[in-house]
Amino acid sequence: MLVLRAERVFDGERVLRGVSVLIEDGRIVGVESGTDPAPGWEVVDFGAATLLPGLIDTHVHLGGDGADGALDRMPAYSEAEHDAVVDRALRAHLAAGVTTVRDLGDRRFSVVDRRDRERGRGGGPRPGILAAGPPLTSVGGHCHAFGGEVAGVPAIRAAVRERAARAVDVVKVMASGGTMTAGTDVTAPQFPDAGLRALVEEAHANGLRVTAHAHPLAAIEQAVAAGVDGLEHFSCLTADGVSLPDAVVEEVARRGVFVCPTIATRPGAVPPPRVQEMLERYGTTTVSRARIVARLLRAGVRVASGTDGGINGTKPHGLMPHALAELVPGGVTPVEALATGTSTAALSCGVGDRKGFLRPGFDADVLAVAGDATADIEALTKVAAVFVGGRRVLIPGLTAM
Repeated sequence: MLVLRAERVFDGERVLRGVSVLIEDGRIVGVESGTDPAPGWEVVDFGAATLLPGLIDTHVHLGGDGADGALDRMPAYSEAEHDAVVDRALRAHLAAGVTTVRDLGDRRFSVVDRRDRERGRGGGPRPGILAAGPPLTSVGGHCHAFGGEVAGVPAIRAAVRERAARAVDVVKVMASGGTMTAGTDVTAPQFPDAGLRALVEEAHANGLRVTAHAHPLAAIEQAVAAGVDGLEHFSCLTADGVSLPDAVVEEVARRGVFVCPTIATRPGAVPPPRVQEMLERYGTTTVSRARIVARLLRAGVRVASGTDGGINGTKPHGLMPHALAELVPGGVTPVEALATGTSTAALSCGVGDRKGFLRPGFDADVLAVAGDATADIEALTKVAAVFVGGRRVLIPGLTAM
C-alpha cells in the first residue's frame, strides 16, 4: 500500500484537508482522514503541498514538434522520426504533471497506432493516450495533408466507419479553416449543414463522440445544431469582430457541449505571422479569451482545458500548467481552473469513470505540487511528483520535497 499525504487535496471537485490518498495495484482505494499506516506501507508526505488528479490535456498533436512549421513537417516524417517526436512530447507532458493526453489530429492514424502499441509495452510509466486519427476536413481544408479529406455524405459516413473500425477515442472534424493551413478560411464553415449532420449521426451510431475545430461563430452555431459533443478553440469570430450572443451560450449549456478554448501560450513566445495577424485583426488576447471562459462557466457550460500542444513555437508540449493559470486573470477561480484540467477534462474525453478524480476505484494518476494550487494557480508550475497508475515517474531534475 502506498499512502500519499499533503496539507491539502483537490479531488477534482472539492478541496479536502487532513486526508491521505491510499493506493494499491495502480488504483486509489481510499481518500481518508486519520489513516494509521500498517507495517510495510510506504508513506510519502509532501507537507505544505497540494495533491490533485494528474492533469489531462484534452487537445494535443503529439506528432508536432512544437516549433514553427510543425504541422507542415508532420506528414513527411519517417516512422522513426515520428516516434522520436512523440517520445519527446510525452516526456514534456509528464514533466508538467500531465498523465493523460488526447491527440486531436495525427497523420494517417500514426498516433492511434502508437496508442495501441503503448497499451502492451513495459518500461516506465507514460501518459495515457487517447487519439482521434486524421481529422475529417474538406478537400484542401485545414490539415488536409494528414489524410482526412472527405467530400459528400457517403464519403463522410465511410470515413467515420473507418475510424470506428480503428477504435478511435473520438472523431475530430475541422468545422472551419485554421490559421496553420495556408489557403483555408478561418472565418467560415468548411462543411455544408447536411455533411456535418451526417458525420455526427454516423459517429453517434457507432458509439463515438465528435469534437469540432471551430473558430468562427458561424461554425460554432452550425456544429452545435448538428449535435457535436465538443467544440475546440471557440474563438467566436465574425465579420464585425469577436461576438458571443447569449442565445449561443445558453444553447451550448443546454446541450451539454464541452468547450475547449485551447488557451495556452509559451511565456515570451512570438506567434507565427498568420496567427499574429488574426490576433491583431480581432483584438484577441489571452485575457479576453479567459473572460469568455469565465462567462461560459457562469452560464453552466462545461469547459475542459487543452493546449493545442505541438503545433508551433508558441505551443510546445507541456503547457498545461500555463493553460490553467492563464484562465485566472479573466475571472476564473483557481479551483474552477483546476477542474477544467482534471475532472471536466476527463468527462469530456469519456474517461470520467476512471480518471480526473481522486476517488476510490479510480486510476492512481496523481500530481503533487509545491504550495496551495487551490488559492495560487501558479503553484501548478512547481511540480513535486507525478504518479501514473500508482508508479512514481522519474523526471530528470525533479527531486522529492
